Amino acid sequence: MKTRLYLNSVCAGFPSPANDYLEGEIDLNRYLIKNPLATFIVKSQGNCMLQAGIHSGDLLIVDRSIKPRNHSIGIASIDGDLTVKRIKILGKKFLLTSDNKDYRSVKINNESDIFIWGIVTKVIHNVY
Repeated sequence: MKTRLYLNSVCAGFPSPANDYLEGEIDLNRYLIKNPLATFIVKSQGNCMLQAGIHSGDLLIVDRSIKPRNHSIGIASIDGDLTVKRIKILGKKFLLTSDNKDYRSVKINNESDIFIWGIVTKVIHNVY
């Protein structure tokens, strides 16, 4: 999908004089997706990651080729169900946490049927 790209940035503080110079087009797929063969888009549901800026109904761009790092946001498979959580690495152990205190953390151990399915790289949501 291509859309028009303006050269000027938009000021998030005090407004500056607008310049209507059109630079060209931008391909949002190239901007949002670095590894197309390993990237998927999933829809979030629930409020467990509100403090991370992920709202219910947001589209999450997930790259399955990225290795989990401490504090990255990932999609985990827990007993076959997908969930979005923050990954905390404690030595050789993983902990999946929510950015909402009302939700409990999940420990990943050898007996668990839990694995990291992919890493969230971008979030798309409406602002109204």
